[in-house]
Amino acid sequence: MTGQTEPEHSSRNDDWQREVVNRLAFAALNEQRRARRWNIFFKVVLLAYLFLIFFALYLPREGGKPLTVGKHTALVEVKGVIAADAEASADNIVSGLRAAFDDENTVGVILRINSPGGSPVQAGYVYDEIRRLRKKHPDVRLYAVVADMCASGGYYIAAAADEIYADKASIVGSIGVLMNGFGFVDAMKKLGVERRLYTAGEHKGMLDPFSPEKPDEVAHVKSMLAAIHRQFIDAVKTGRGERLADDPTIFSGLFWTGEEAKKLGLVDGLGSASYVAREIIGEEKIVDYTPRPDYLERFAERFGMAMAETLARITGAESARLR
Repeated sequence: MTGQTEPEHSSRNDDWQREVVNRLAFAALNEQRRARRWNIFFKVVLLAYLFLIFFALYLPREGGKPLTVGKHTALVEVKGVIAADAEASADNIVSGLRAAFDDENTVGVILRINSPGGSPVQAGYVYDEIRRLRKKHPDVRLYAVVADMCASGGYYIAAAADEIYADKASIVGSIGVLMNGFGFVDAMKKLGVERRLYTAGEHKGMLDPFSPEKPDEVAHVKSMLAAIHRQFIDAVKTGRGERLADDPTIFSGLFWTGEEAKKLGLVDGLGSASYVAREIIGEEKIVDYTPRPDYLERFAERFGMAMAETLARITGAESARLR
């Protein structure tokens, strides 16, 4: 009996030792893996930190004044739909114009416009600010240069410039105001859908697309559009003066090519931004003052979120292993 139990006891002892050794080996291996992961993590963090420092030192920030050397032509772009939350917002355009005019090395300013129009309010803000800056800096002239399109609110802004230039094929004009929508009253009748609209105020549901139009409300809207149109016309006449041709279609909402617009007095000449800088302003070097998105801030924000997520995954994985 004794001879049979000793080998069994020895085998159990060997198994226990092997298990302990295996556990220690796996623990050491896991520790090495953790150390390697943390080492990689901190190297990535250090590299990103150095990358951010490089951007902060060598790239301009949003709203910052461009680094300029000597006399130059300043450029501010109006690109896309003019709206409060768009790239071509009044805040962005005005910020660029103020920086351009305030630079003592600015010889002239070019406002390069490529816009189908947009908010009359935002366009009006820019128009008024251009006229203010021109009075404040009488020696610095501002030239609007049309790219593909300068229509509606885009032309509203351009009318405040000293002169307007366009390409012969540019689209210019559309001096008018619109408000559009849809009416689904008949469609609802065919589908058997009942409209239930509750309001406090007789005209609170005005322009509701699922309710029939009311003549007095339509008249009110048209009156409002006519008033805004009159403001637009007055701004164009004030800016362009006697250069405008005596043609009633100018304010009808029609638009023309740059070549035709020149005949109507909507533009002063044909040429690009580089042409105006070189031949009209007399300073070929162009410096862009258009406010750009703050890529450094966006990158830092996204980088911080990514690092937090990575750290959470690492710590989560480690805590799962410890369980």
